[in-house]
Amino acid sequence: MNVISLVKAHAFGNDFLLVRGRALGGLQDLPQFARLICDRHRGIGADGLMILDETTAGADTRLLNADGSAAEVSGNGVRCAAAWLAHLRSLQPGATVVIGTVAGAKRLEVLHVDGLRWTFRAEMGLPTDLRMEQIQVDGQAISAVVLRVGNPQCVVLGPVTDERLHTIGAALAVHPFFPEGTNVELATVDARDRIRILIWERGVGPTEASGTGACAAAVAAAFAGGASRAVDVISPGGTQHVEWDEDTIRLTGWAELVGEITWWT
Repeated sequence: MNVISLVKAHAFGNDFLLVRGRALGGLQDLPQFARLICDRHRGIGADGLMILDETTAGADTRLLNADGSAAEVSGNGVRCAAAWLAHLRSLQPGATVVIGTVAGAKRLEVLHVDGLRWTFRAEMGLPTDLRMEQIQVDGQAISAVVLRVGNPQCVVLGPVTDERLHTIGAALAVHPFFPEGTNVELATVDARDRIRILIWERGVGPTEASGTGACAAAVAAAFAGGASRAVDVISPGGTQHVEWDEDTIRLTGWAELVGEITWWT
């Protein structure tokens, strides 16, 4: 029997399994491994698997969604990885961690420590390919803000309901308009400094929160919804703060370590 040690962490209910790359040894089929351990009934359960290789500054990471597909970056995932490293290294407020991703390195500053909960401000980079599009979904034209925040995003401004998430959101996530698939956020602007969202995450489905989704929704709300460039983004799992300036998107929120798990193979 082979034994693999993993750590579970979550940020506002968006949960990940973290594992050191060297612990996977000669494992050949990583997508199948991700599907097995992320299964909420037959595995451990998570929205994704993050594989970490430690560096002096932090760690380089690879991310697999719950369905085994590869993802470029997760804002909540990099916070979970940073929380694990901060715990291992006993980092204090003011310290920084650099998490390498397929979408580039993300620098996170420790703002606060409360037991196993770590609050960070992360530099997520600038949005790209930002534009409005009309997309046909179920016979109707949907106006959407399309962009990338390291990964593909589609934000629909308007009513935020579970029904629309499971119809429009689910359809957009796999729409031919997005050959790579896309993350989808339904977003409504409650005030210039506050928006609410629901998320349909590529390769996962509905999630309680999303770091990159919060960033995308904040940018879309400022671009086309009359919001300011500094907003609280409220999702079912909680509230994150997003600031978009000429240098980067800054995402502030917490991540919490849950426990260590042993997986038998």
